[in-house]
Amino acid sequence: MTFGPKHPSGQGGKGKRRRGRRGPGGGRPGGHQGGKGQPKQHNNPGGVFTHPMDHSYRAALQGNNAQRGTGTQYLQPDPEPLPQQHENAAPRIFVFIDDLFFMAKIQETSRKLNVKVEFVKTEKDILERMAQNGNGKPSLIIFDLNNLGAKPLATIPRLKKELKKGTTIIGFLSHVQGDLKVKAMEAGCDMVIPRSAFSQNLPSLLRRHGAPDELDVQ
Repeated sequence: MTFGPKHPSGQGGKGKRRRGRRGPGGGRPGGHQGGKGQPKQHNNPGGVFTHPMDHSYRAALQGNNAQRGTGTQYLQPDPEPLPQQHENAAPRIFVFIDDLFFMAKIQETSRKLNVKVEFVKTEKDILERMAQNGNGKPSLIIFDLNNLGAKPLATIPRLKKELKKGTTIIGFLSHVQGDLKVKAMEAGCDMVIPRSAFSQNLPSLLRRHGAPDELDVQ
């Protein structure tokens, strides 16, 4: 007795091949031809470059802007110098400072602005100068709050008590010295600013406080 293959009618055997649809190009679906080793061809009409943009141009642009003066930082011009004062005119600005760099900077700036500045070491120096000038009060006193020789936290209250109103006392320090800033304000400083801000605003400070009383300086 012979037996045929046990397949239901209408169904092919395991070895029967199925025909799949081919793409328009006669290759695999999707239009890609060739084996696995061939790279895929992406549509890129006109050869447009699609890789990530190189942002190194930003640094060059910022540099060009800085050279043309179109950046966000601008240098402030120095204020106009005051009229030449008499050589015997009393100084209106006194400075407690021992930093050679700032001393040179203050001297150079005051010379350009025709402002007299006197460097002192103790409050006694200021009081003696006031007596010579008929008790004329200084307009501005500047303290380097890190000048230990001047003892700023002890000297400022005595000067504030002696001079009362009419004299501005400014102290400068490092921007990280928050505790010293608080103590200086409590001692009587009218303003405490970082060294960088003091250096930047020095010309306007000297001009405003170095002008004679009869000269109205804005």
